[in-house]
Amino acid sequence: MHLTMFTDYGLRTLIFLALRPDRQASIAEIAASYDISDHHLTKVVHALGQAGLVETIRGRHGGMRLARPAANIGLGEVIRAMEPGLALVACQEGGRCAIGGCCDLQAVMNEARDAFLGVFDRYTLADVVSPGNPVLMRRLGLAMSSDAGT
Repeated sequence: MHLTMFTDYGLRTLIFLALRPDRQASIAEIAASYDISDHHLTKVVHALGQAGLVETIRGRHGGMRLARPAANIGLGEVIRAMEPGLALVACQEGGRCAIGGCCDLQAVMNEARDAFLGVFDRYTLADVVSPGNPVLMRRLGLAMSSDAGT
């Protein structure tokens, strides 16, 4: 199974926001921290908003933040929202297959996909990042809370 960069960027965006749950962030700020395209990240953030994972605030002092606490955002939910299709093979999506209907491989593929997602379903965003994690904050070039006033 392979997750797209779109999903990867979505997860990274959520991690960034979870680091500073009391602050809003801009697309430009997140894109710069990860060295990714603002344009692509805009599409990612739109999808995260549509899925109810981030809340966007318009205007001069706008930005985005998590739509709910990190402990209430399941990683499986994020992946399902960001991935357009989770089929391992075309027949899982109703694609043409010469042996479709007389082969048990599709059931095995479905089980494998469900097991893959099941691992992510056991974890939340809070399980993979804690607010203010100093190592992540430094790696992303973010000021620590105590450094904010200097």
